[in-house]
Amino acid sequence: MTATTPAAPPQAVPPDRGPLPSKEPKPRRKLTPYWLLLPGIAWLVVFFAVPMVYQASTSLQTGSLEEGFKVTWHISTYWDALVEYKWHFVRSFSYAAIATVLCLAIGYPLAYTIAFKANRRWRNVILILVIAPFFTSFLIRTLAWKTILSDGGPVVGALNTLHALDVTNALGLTSGDRVLATPLAVVCGLTYNFLPFMILPLYTSLERIDPRLHEAAGDLYARPFTTFRKVTFPISLPGVVAGTLLTFIPASGDYINAQLLGSPSEQMVGNGIQKQFLNVLDYPTAAALSFILMALILGMVTVYMRKAGTEELV
Repeated sequence: MTATTPAAPPQAVPPDRGPLPSKEPKPRRKLTPYWLLLPGIAWLVVFFAVPMVYQASTSLQTGSLEEGFKVTWHISTYWDALVEYKWHFVRSFSYAAIATVLCLAIGYPLAYTIAFKANRRWRNVILILVIAPFFTSFLIRTLAWKTILSDGGPVVGALNTLHALDVTNALGLTSGDRVLATPLAVVCGLTYNFLPFMILPLYTSLERIDPRLHEAAGDLYARPFTTFRKVTFPISLPGVVAGTLLTFIPASGDYINAQLLGSPSEQMVGNGIQKQFLNVLDYPTAAALSFILMALILGMVTVYMRKAGTEELV
């Protein structure tokens, strides 16, 4: 007889549990980021987009305060405003550019010292001193410069002793033996008021640099200036771009410094907008000036960003 192999026991068939659950997120989870963005979007729409549309409508109106203003699509208001206030635009961008360069020249060494030379204790003290001016009003800080730059003050006396006013007179920044009511006073006010906007981005960018990069450059026999030119400055370029933008843009639209420290011949475009809105009550011209200023700044910032070649802003 031949031996028969016992049959394998029948395997139990698992019950049908249906299709496997999908790993895709639920639709409610997909919408969660958009719900989180909703408050910010609503804020921008109410306080930015709606006023912009209203200003655009105002710039295309004609009429008077007594008769009322109506939208007539009067586009020539833009050209008339640009022709009338062309020198205001020139002064605004010139003063803002000079103040931005001065802020960079003053702020970069200070930010470098805070990031690499100061210990932690003094680093915090210096940073507090940098932001300390924000604890007082912008108007009060600007008025203080009227005392600092007064005709009989120590600053003007020191400049006369050093014959520095002769140089500024030749450059057209001052007139005679006084500093107040001159372009130099306006530039000094802009530089002081917007200097923290330059220092803080520069410090943030420099503080991220690994000190071992400087040690490696020294091991390769690079001199300190070469190390700065080849290592430090290129890495800190995003901070430079951010600082210059944060300084130049608000300085271009400022009018407080020109009004308090300058004279009618040093008026900036912000003063023209204020005059048209509050004194002349020519709302279309004021709105057109605002849009022209915004368009010019946007164009210059776009060109500057492309030339700078960086998109990583601090």
